[in-house]
Amino acid sequence: MATTSRTAELRQMLLNRRREMQDDVHGRIRDGRSDRSNEVRDDLEASDANIQNDIEIALLQMRAEMLVRVDAALVRLDAGKYGCCATCEAEIPWPRLRALPFAVRCQTCEERREQSQGYARRVAQSRGAFSLFPDLVRS
Repeated sequence: MATTSRTAELRQMLLNRRREMQDDVHGRIRDGRSDRSNEVRDDLEASDANIQNDIEIALLQMRAEMLVRVDAALVRLDAGKYGCCATCEAEIPWPRLRALPFAVRCQTCEERREQSQGYARRVAQSRGAFSLFPDLVRS
């Protein structure tokens, strides 16, 4: 668990990260609203604009999800549970928290989780779960 000075430092780090992400999200929303041009475009320009809009929306969604994670980290900090691995309950190392202040698992447990998700994804794909035509795939 964190000491009082470390808790204050962590809180400030989380609040700074939250403010940066909020500013980025609001800026992207503002830019997206003001960037709606009514120019006549050919198909290629329209396609490029659509791809760029899709990228902006994906980035906006990622930032919004990170904001939710930072808010959850602040709740854990207030509850005295910040910095403990949700899986093994060991203390998450300080360098990991500085790099990923919203981390909920230690690196070892996160790697295990990612490996098991990768395995589950490969099994599902081999069974045709992600096929566009699952009725054509035979197990």
